[in-house]
This record gives sequence, C-alpha cells and structure tokens, in this order.
Amino acid sequence: MHFDTLTIHAGPQADPAFGAVMPPIYQVSTFAFKGVKQPGPFDYSRSGNPTRRVLEDTLAALDNGTRGFAFATGMAAEATVLALLSSGDHLIIHDDLYGGTYRLATAVTARQGVAVEFVNLRDPAALARAIRPNTRMIWLESVTNPLMNVLDLAAVAAVAKPKGITTVCDNTFLSPCGVKPLDLGIDIVLHSTTKYLNGHSDVVGGAAVVRDAKFAEQLFNLQNTMGTCAGPQDSYLVLRGIRTLPLRMERHHSNALAVAAFLETHPKISRVLHPGLASHPQHDLAKRQFRNFGGTFSFKVKGGEEAVFRLLTAVKLHILAESLGGVESLIEHPWTMTHVSMPEDARAAAGITKDLVRISVGLEHIDDLIADLKQALDQV
Repeated sequence: MHFDTLTIHAGPQADPAFGAVMPPIYQVSTFAFKGVKQPGPFDYSRSGNPTRRVLEDTLAALDNGTRGFAFATGMAAEATVLALLSSGDHLIIHDDLYGGTYRLATAVTARQGVAVEFVNLRDPAALARAIRPNTRMIWLESVTNPLMNVLDLAAVAAVAKPKGITTVCDNTFLSPCGVKPLDLGIDIVLHSTTKYLNGHSDVVGGAAVVRDAKFAEQLFNLQNTMGTCAGPQDSYLVLRGIRTLPLRMERHHSNALAVAAFLETHPKISRVLHPGLASHPQHDLAKRQFRNFGGTFSFKVKGGEEAVFRLLTAVKLHILAESLGGVESLIEHPWTMTHVSMPEDARAAAGITKDLVRISVGLEHIDDLIADLKQALDQV
C-alpha cells in the first residue's frame, strides 16, 4: 500500500468484539485467564494491551519494521533503548542533540558505567577515530536538534554494522513521512510520538521500531521489566493522530519552507538553518535522503539574546513554548528553554548560541504566519 493508505489501514482493523471501526480504548489493568495456566493473548497491561498493540503494529508498518513499541514518553523510549547497554560499554552520540537526551546520557547512562562520548558524526574520520573495541552503540538524530544538521544515516550504518555496533536514530523531527531510517541500515528508530505522529499537542509518548528479532525480544523484555509502556488512552490519541499524518506533514513542510525563505531574506536575520534551503551545508544530502523536511527549523537573530527576547515577546500568533509538531506554531529559545539542561560549555561547543531561535511551523495559513513574524521583527 502507499504510505498515505497505510497510515489509515495499518494495524488490526475492525474490533473482533463488536466490529468497531476504530480500536476501542481498553482502559483496563488486568485480563481474565481462560482457566488455570490458560492466559489469553493479554494478561496484564504492562506486558501488553489491545489498544497499545494496535498502535505498536501501526508504528512498525509505517517504519517498515517488524516490531513496534509504544512508551509513556519519548524519554521513556530513550531510557529503555539505552538500557540495552551494560557497564563497560562505549556509547557514541552526535555532539549536537536534544538537551533531554544529553541529560539522560550524562546524568544516568554514564553514571551506570557506560562511557559516553560526543562526536561530530558529520565527519566520517571523526567517527572512525572514536570507535573502540567496546563501542556498542552509535546514537543519531536524522536532523539534529536544534542546529538542523543532517547526518548520512546509510554511511554511519555501513561503518557500524560490520563491527556489530547497534545504531539508533531519533527521527522525531521528520517522522516516517520524511525518512525511514531502518531502510538505510539503522537498527532502531525512535520517535517522540508527542510531536508529529500525534500532532495535536494533547499527549506525550514515545516509540521504538526494529526489524531484527533480537532487538525486538530485548526491547520487549526491557519495556515489560521497566514498566515504561504507554497507557491505552495515550495510545489511542497517538493512533488517531497518525491517521492524518501525511496530510499534516505536507502542510508542515510547505509552510516551513515558505517561512524559512521569508526569514532568509529578512535584514534582521543573520542565518536560517533549514535543510530544504540551498544555503544549508548538507542540502544535497537532505534532498537525497529525505522525502519531506518536516516543519521545524532554526534561525539566528542579529543583535544576540536581547534581540531574540524582543522577538519572542512581540509574536502574537506563534506561541512561546517548548515542544514541536503540533497543529499550532510554536517558537522557543534553545539556550534558555529546551537545551538549558546542557552545561553552557557543552552548548557552546555544539554551536548552540544565544542568538538561536527554534520554530515549529504549524498548519495555519502561511500569510498569517509570515505577517506575525514580520510585525514581530519590526519591533526588534
């Protein structure tokens, strides 16, 4: 099936109990056994729930995987995947990444005896130098947060696979509409389903999708043991959002490109970081690797932090808030908001500066979005 059809018809269809076209919300903690030593397909919702299973099967289908897992939050998904590592292992992470991932890796994973190393994975030579005999995992973002760097997923996977190194890619910024990392050789793809997959800013959740049966078994055991799974209500909401994913991503993509083009010509903007623009340093790679650029990008304001604060105060339509991927447009300051958990020297080393703004372009009319940014920039 085409992807647009798959988002509507993936996963089990009519509910077997009463024929409900959309999956019911099985808001239940436990399930009756058929008899002594005779459990049904579900016995306890931490181990499996019918509503969550429909979502997980749908997620697997969208990413061309064999098994999907739905988690309570995006960070719960990340924590579960990082639990694949053991004390003494070496983890390589791209040096420009989401602040919450940085905090998890440095404050939790490293404390558990895993050697965590941040590397510029845009440089193949840097990756080759970083690999050690005990390297067990390489952690990527398809488009990095917040600097919008594009990583060559197939090239990293080609280096890692012969060495038995697990590759993990957070694809939150693009969703399966933009790229399917498993098709490029990545072992585990992650999503914050809070963002584009759900798309309505009314739920938090996470997901992991795999092809290899070994990873599927390991992640199931970890999810069940750690209790990081998504609840049925949240699973239902994410599944509902997925049904309109291609339509929404098309509008996010076109709106964001239009806003980026406007900002690139504005005299008060020093730089626009959007992989769909010819000015982006990895534009050619992005065109080859991605089908859709999503709706989130960053830009730099002339005048530094003070000018940024004036802009963020002056916008009327754009909402000053963290997160991204909802129907509404959001704007934020990574230095003081999404990436404040990173030490200042780490932010600076990664290139996250005080003049940087991240914007999540929503589904509003493009003329209204540009008009709002124009009037706000007039006050900077």
